[in-house]
Amino acid sequence: MKNIFYIIAIFSIVGLACTDLTEELYDDIPTDIYPENEAQVASITANAYVGLKPLADDEGWWFLAQEISSDALCAPTRDADWFDGGKWVNVHYHDWTNDDESVNRMWDKLTDGVVKANTTIEFLKDLPSSEIIGKKIAEVETVRAFFHYLLIDNFGDIPYTTSISNAVEDPFKLKREDVYDSLVTTLEGNLSKLKAIDNKYLATRYLAFSLLAKLYINAEVYTGTPQWAKADAFIDSVLAGPYSLAANVEDPFVTNNENSSEIIFSIPYDEDTYEGFRLHMRTLHYQHNLTYDMPVGPWNGFAVTPNHFDTYELIDKRRDAYFIFGPQFDVSGNIINDGVTNQPLDIDPYLPALYMTAANYTPMEIRTSGARIGKYEIAIGAKENLSNDFPLFRITDFHLMKAETQIRLFGAGSGDNWINPIRTRAGVTTWAGADLDDLLAERGRELWVEGHRRQDLIRYGEFTKSWWAKGDDQGGISGDESVKIFPIPKFATDANPNLLLDPQ
Repeated sequence: MKNIFYIIAIFSIVGLACTDLTEELYDDIPTDIYPENEAQVASITANAYVGLKPLADDEGWWFLAQEISSDALCAPTRDADWFDGGKWVNVHYHDWTNDDESVNRMWDKLTDGVVKANTTIEFLKDLPSSEIIGKKIAEVETVRAFFHYLLIDNFGDIPYTTSISNAVEDPFKLKREDVYDSLVTTLEGNLSKLKAIDNKYLATRYLAFSLLAKLYINAEVYTGTPQWAKADAFIDSVLAGPYSLAANVEDPFVTNNENSSEIIFSIPYDEDTYEGFRLHMRTLHYQHNLTYDMPVGPWNGFAVTPNHFDTYELIDKRRDAYFIFGPQFDVSGNIINDGVTNQPLDIDPYLPALYMTAANYTPMEIRTSGARIGKYEIAIGAKENLSNDFPLFRITDFHLMKAETQIRLFGAGSGDNWINPIRTRAGVTTWAGADLDDLLAERGRELWVEGHRRQDLIRYGEFTKSWWAKGDDQGGISGDESVKIFPIPKFATDANPNLLLDPQ
């Protein structure tokens, strides 16, 4: 069982050390003496992290929107399954509206994360001032900065709220670059107050470094002005931390990955006590429950796009580690038969189309095509939710970001020393003279289904181009710059028409 943030009964902690029977006891601890120690403060701040929980599944849609809108992952329509009113193909086609589920839920949960952080900060500020309280405020402000970072990344101009008690009823939007400036100022100002430790579930100094590196490396997108040198400096601060490349490509994604040397900040999912990570259910074939001895049946959905699958060399260790394809067997090694065709289950890695109907495709194509996601270990006996932590930031990303800033500052080949250890681990040849095109492809291979691809494609100027099943005569939209941000949902603008106005 993982050590996840739990709100505990504070008075039970206080009573543990009591031996003086004449001491006055309280049913509730008065605010003038509470909190007494750092553990008690931590119980207050736990609520600020709860907003992370929905991000990896359809309750919050953030992860799904980053990956399914990219060139590397899709949720194909499989005859009667997975159309769901078009919500999946719309995201891959870049054909969403301001009333799509993806847009609505992502906005709702990201803004809710800001509200939870602001509520926690105000509670802390109402307590008697102390060094512990000051540090905890800085920690929660860093969590809030993470949610604001995701909001400006996905929605551009946003209402920027840093208070509950002083918030206006119908806020206006602020310009994306103004929110960016405020986030940078807040994060840099709090660095000295944050702990420089390896704690993957807390907003540490290394999370702040990571956020600053992400903000600066995307500065040209957010503000119009590149900041490669500043990004490079904060990437160095992350790289100087207590993190290192794991020995094997699978290591950061195993079920018990909470002690991974690569993970900087993660969501601590647990199949029983912290549910919300169901990627295996969304990708595995219906009969894959037999492979993993699962008590539930998967939903036969998500698949890698054929063009992305082909970016991996046959000798690339990530190809077999990240994808499920080929003949499939049950937990005892017996051949599995597909439940409809009664043919041996053999996953063809090449999905023929995004939209497949019985009129145009065979049952085998509809049911068994498209390599599935195997990157996150599916433990034997896995339930509907996985217990793998979801890494929001891991050190390998920052190795590749370092390569990027070096190439952008000094030219092709300048990032080779940061790319090649990752390629060596993957079992493929090293590079000499890698350019930005090479690097984007390598980021795609290494960071597949980790929530980075949409942002990467935008930063590299590739997001609006056509690919496998998107653009030109294939359906969907290409060449439209407006899709680089999602629209603020209709439900939000109906409630607050000021969000339809130009930023103030």
